[in-house]
Amino acid sequence: MAAKLKKGDEVIVLAGKDKGKKGTISSVDPKAGKAVVEGINIAIRATRQSQTSQGGRIPKPMPIQLSNLSLVDANGKPTRVGFKMEGDKKVRFAKTTGDVIDA
Repeated sequence: MAAKLKKGDEVIVLAGKDKGKKGTISSVDPKAGKAVVEGINIAIRATRQSQTSQGGRIPKPMPIQLSNLSLVDANGKPTRVGFKMEGDKKVRFAKTTGDVIDA
């Protein structure tokens, strides 16, 4: 199945503790159906000090379900993603505006 959300897409959170926040996808795990979004779903992780790194409490973005994310369209509103053929190339488009996402 083609990916509706990809790395680098700007998304908005639809459900959960960060509902309404916007961010950019830094990585996607399609097998687990999750994505890591910068600045969203932050957890504090304690790490031990080593010769190379300082120890302490480090904030780390955790994965969030793809179903709880929606792409942001040109108007700044959440939109669903559809696919259509432009010539011989399959492209993603925003359902609200009809704009092509990746040219």
